[in-house]
Amino acid sequence: MRFAEVEELPNVIQPNFNHVFYDSFEGKGKWHQHFGNDNPVVIELGCGKGEYTVGLARMYPGKNFVGVDIKGARIWRGAKTAFHEGLKNVVFVRTRIEFVHAIFNSHEVSEIWLTFPDPQLKKRRTKKRLTSSNFLINYQKILKPSGFIHLKTDNTELYHYTKKVIELNKLYVEIDTDHLYNSEYVDEILNIQTFYEKRFLAEGMPIHYLKFQLPTNSNILEPPNDEE
Repeated sequence: MRFAEVEELPNVIQPNFNHVFYDSFEGKGKWHQHFGNDNPVVIELGCGKGEYTVGLARMYPGKNFVGVDIKGARIWRGAKTAFHEGLKNVVFVRTRIEFVHAIFNSHEVSEIWLTFPDPQLKKRRTKKRLTSSNFLINYQKILKPSGFIHLKTDNTELYHYTKKVIELNKLYVEIDTDHLYNSEYVDEILNIQTFYEKRFLAEGMPIHYLKFQLPTNSNILEPPNDEE
């Protein structure tokens, strides 16, 4: 039933594989036209049920938000909530994050949010981490030169791995805290909490947060893998 509803929801876009694989998605470069304004475009990658995407859209009506996830059953919840609330500044795209450069044009995105992504803890899956050089190079293609990437995670290993990537590439960091809810930033960094974030906090787990920028043209290097 959810898959059928996703097909009908006007705020869900589902490009087919050929469109993203061959970089022929017709909405690329036209997101301001889609929203009908010139407001900044902010995306959440691996948005899951869209709690953060919808929360951001409520909080910032002067920005446009796009939640990206491959699982339609997850997107359904956020898209349905946004539709019933009449939020015109939020839309969801069902596709793989690897193809994000086929969905957005160069410099079309102002900010990228990564909220509690799968940490991919096995060393052989390091390249699958959403803050690995593989993914950052894709983000570099779509992010404005002054745009920020936000990472919120409960996973200490992913947090420290991302810091290694940042240090190796000498990236600019605006905020770095290993305990967001015990810091001066908690109110500034949006008091939007996903289902999992609430659970982590209830269990006393610290939430780590990084806000950083990417270079415009420089290559992005990957830290050495200890098992390679």
